[in-house]
Amino acid sequence: MVKIVGLGGSLRPDSYTQIALKVAAQRVEALGAEVEILDVRQLNLPLCHGGKDYSAYPDVQRLRDTVSGADGLILATPEYHGGVSGVLKNTLDLMSFDELSDKVTGLISILGGQSNSNALNDLRIIVRAVHGWVIPEQISIGKAWSAFSPEGKLLDEKLAERFDNFAQSLVDNTRKLRGVD
Repeated sequence: MVKIVGLGGSLRPDSYTQIALKVAAQRVEALGAEVEILDVRQLNLPLCHGGKDYSAYPDVQRLRDTVSGADGLILATPEYHGGVSGVLKNTLDLMSFDELSDKVTGLISILGGQSNSNALNDLRIIVRAVHGWVIPEQISIGKAWSAFSPEGKLLDEKLAERFDNFAQSLVDNTRKLRGVD
């Protein structure tokens, strides 16, 4: 079975990034994959200092172990100042090639204003640098405040279709590239 881990790069309590990550996870699960969202808001993660020893922070090992056991990732980030959030970047920096290489990865960005691809491009570079695989389908949601109902449902049918295509691509490419059913 395909195993996917979702990471969201927002600490906001009512985060549109986390809502989008949950929508993507539901679509991926509907295709028969197992999905675990690691909510960084619930983890005690330090700022990355570039070393390997974070024994004072057991959640770093939990993060590493969970990602190591996955076939693929969903990375979701708010776009802050034209790039990936520091929260998601730090979370990724706490891992290495051991955890991230060969992971098939889907990318989502959330913006309060107009949609663009800056944060997605940042994430593509990061994933490529650790020898991961990014699927071609990606999701960028501009004006995120208008994209979801209060219950977290997508309001735009075309956006819902993009989530379906994203999920299908992530599952199909993970099966092909990782050799799992």
